[in-house]
Amino acid sequence: MSSSSSSAELRFSLLDEPLIGWRDLECGEVRHGSLPAVLAALAADILRDFPRLRPHQRHPWHAFLTQLAVLALHHAGESQPWVNAADWRAALLALTPDDPDGAAWCLVTPPDRPALLQAPVPGEKIDAWNNLLRSADALDMLVTSKNHDIKAARARQAQPEDWLFALLSLQTQEGFLGAGNYGCSRMNGGFASRPGVGVVAVGGWGQRWRSDIVSLLARREQIADDYGLAREGGYALLWLVPWSGTDALALGALDPFYIEICRRVRLAALHGRIQAHTSGSKVARVAAKDSNGMTGDAWTPLETAQGKALTVSRNGFEYKLMSDLLTGGRFTQGAAWRLDGWPQDVALQVIAQVTVRGQGKTEGYHERRVPVSPKLRWLLMGAQRPLIARMAQTRIQAIADMRKLLWGSLALLFANGENNSGNDAISDRASRFARPFEQQEDGRFFEDLAAQAEADVEQQESVYLQWLIGLAGRAEGVLLQAFEAGPRSGMQRYRARSAALSRFHAGLRGGEKKTLFRELADYYARQRTAHLTVSEGESA
Repeated sequence: MSSSSSSAELRFSLLDEPLIGWRDLECGEVRHGSLPAVLAALAADILRDFPRLRPHQRHPWHAFLTQLAVLALHHAGESQPWVNAADWRAALLALTPDDPDGAAWCLVTPPDRPALLQAPVPGEKIDAWNNLLRSADALDMLVTSKNHDIKAARARQAQPEDWLFALLSLQTQEGFLGAGNYGCSRMNGGFASRPGVGVVAVGGWGQRWRSDIVSLLARREQIADDYGLAREGGYALLWLVPWSGTDALALGALDPFYIEICRRVRLAALHGRIQAHTSGSKVARVAAKDSNGMTGDAWTPLETAQGKALTVSRNGFEYKLMSDLLTGGRFTQGAAWRLDGWPQDVALQVIAQVTVRGQGKTEGYHERRVPVSPKLRWLLMGAQRPLIARMAQTRIQAIADMRKLLWGSLALLFANGENNSGNDAISDRASRFARPFEQQEDGRFFEDLAAQAEADVEQQESVYLQWLIGLAGRAEGVLLQAFEAGPRSGMQRYRARSAALSRFHAGLRGGEKKTLFRELADYYARQRTAHLTVSEGESA
């Protein structure tokens, strides 16, 4: 690509201008730096966070910074991140040899030149494109509803970094949005989502960034071979390649850590204010439809048996999915999932992030962190992992059974103590009142599971029983709280409450039907026998 454009036509250079705000890890002071300065701050682990970065943009930004660093280090034949900005600047420029003036790292350049995350469109007049967006929010991947907490097009006074984050979000995690608006390759289909799942040390951005760099560099050749990518010489920064919208890049022509773009976008600066021109395409930028999202992405779990990337539902990373990710064999994890190679006493956590997409809308941003103690990590790496998976599944089934019992008792309460099956209003009401129970158990699930897994072998059954007793108590608490919403008249109230409690207790202890909670039934039977023995002794 020619570098004949004058420097006056190159605006908002990420290489040289302090356009990105970040907070100091120690004092919290907001600083501003160039992209090389940010990478140097990450390498020195002095960066806490990015104040203007929105939650749904966190994973795309982390992935971008990590992939970019890995590409630069690999190209330079280095394995350790540089700690000064000058070295990073030289390394980034080395990735764009056809643009030595740094055009590929600017937000605004002439249309026939690459700009950051924007492919060149030689011979086209972007003023004639069909969409003009004057706010960074309007460019972002979010398709928001009227009452969504993030309002579209609200940031008309956006800073250059807001445009950077919005552009990155669009280009690396957007899906299909109507004819001509194709999504990125690193997800299973146009209505899926790109998750960010990995194991990280507790700490700031720099710790996660450095550990992921180590993991990605170590897995480069394996990822290339496993997913049919180019070991060497593949396209890495896809915005360097001109794109007319009619040609697609083959997956086999890409670097294992390619940073993609999925839309034809060009930023322009009118009177110093950035705006975006967008146009559709006839094809997706990367021809990866048949890959089902299996592209070697470091943060995307793959459903092994089904041969496709994980698509997170509107429920987000609820405890059942997180349990499968942490303990089960359902998923093949990406390079960022690493339990070995850490210092023995380091505190780890599983981090899971995703913006869930639907057809023409989003289903919300979800983020969850699950602590992994040194002992639990050791168990998960060894032969005990299947045992922990069985513990988790046993607990998941117990919660499901307890919720079913609670729901039946609530339905009986709201039906005034009578069997009124088939009444949709009562069923919906019971479901609504039972929902907080499972939400409560979701929030404490992994702490409770870890307590059993880390206990001595001879104590594990006792720990599980105590948890089961507590589970029953918490479910009964939800039922008792619902009494206030039940019948108000004296006779009906007494009958409804009595029937609901009787059904609940019979389900725990075993009544007319066989109980689902054999351990609890045995425990209550022992308690009853012991109580009777004491009573007989006192009467004697």
